[in-house]
Amino acid sequence: MPVSDSVDRESGSDSDAEDGDSPAGLPINELFYSLQGEGTLAGVPSVFVRTSGCNLRCWFCDSYHTSWEPTHAWLGLEEILAEIESHDADHVVLTGGEPLLHEESVGLLEALDERGYHTTVETNGTIYRDAPIDLASVSPKLESSTPTAERDPKGDGEWEARHERDRIDMDSLARLVETYEFQLKFVVTDDEDMPEILDLLADLRDVADGPVSDDDVLLMPEGATRERLEETRNRVAELAMEYGFRYTPRLHVDLWNDAPET
Repeated sequence: MPVSDSVDRESGSDSDAEDGDSPAGLPINELFYSLQGEGTLAGVPSVFVRTSGCNLRCWFCDSYHTSWEPTHAWLGLEEILAEIESHDADHVVLTGGEPLLHEESVGLLEALDERGYHTTVETNGTIYRDAPIDLASVSPKLESSTPTAERDPKGDGEWEARHERDRIDMDSLARLVETYEFQLKFVVTDDEDMPEILDLLADLRDVADGPVSDDDVLLMPEGATRERLEETRNRVAELAMEYGFRYTPRLHVDLWNDAPET
């Protein structure tokens, strides 16, 4: 049963979430069963555990209630595990928000590993934690994600400087790709994103102690609705072919548009 249907949500404190200073358990925005919509495991039935709270504020965030207006219920690990185990799935996706903000995410990943689940962690790549992760789905945020005054959903540009300062942490990126099986998933709006992607990959390859191949790089069209994907996906597919990267769809958007818990 989705958390949002069974537990009253409480507004969370940005400062608490971003510092990882929280009660026992995790701030859960959604917990549901669906198909993985993105990346190399697209189409795989999975249980999604969506934590609330993020250290960035992408203007196009498709999980608005984990970042711009974070809401959640605090659930203990046993409650989370019981809900996961109620579904017939071998894959669990820990997502957000930014799930690695929370130290207790490590405890959840350890418990899932003990139970034999395959775990994907969807992260913006600014935080590294030592945990059993089967696939680190790392989505570095490009300059085009920055909430300028013109693009800020709240219209005040308050997060612009902070987001721009914090959106890339090369040390954390390097540790993630050195430690885990990984995919680098870039949200692409148009051709202008490509030089930044190429520069970031060059910098990462210089510092990472391990290979980062073009096959590890996925281009994903920006768009949280079917209408927006209609505007971006064909060009992003062409860019993937042009540069020799992989293209990833957003199956959940194609199937269910912007419905929650999909």
